Amino acid sequence: MDSVQLLAEALDIARRLGFEIREELIGEGRGAACRIRGRKCLFLDSQLGPRERLERVLTAIRGDAGLPLISVRPALKHLLAQP
Repeated sequence: MDSVQLLAEALDIARRLGFEIREELIGEGRGAACRIRGRKCLFLDSQLGPRERLERVLTAIRGDAGLPLISVRPALKHLLAQP
């Protein structure tokens, strides 16, 4: 599975976990997950490549309490298990 497919799956999981995804021109490869008025938001720099955006999404969803309740394909599960 390539980075684009993994990114699409990771973004789908993030949405199912309740994240609002915002892809914007942030600059310098920044972006992060945060809470705004109780809502989970994930900001991604639109200038990053698929692999870098995937890493940002994985970081955001890795520690989410709802993740164990969601079915994840083996390739993505392997990436989520890495520190």
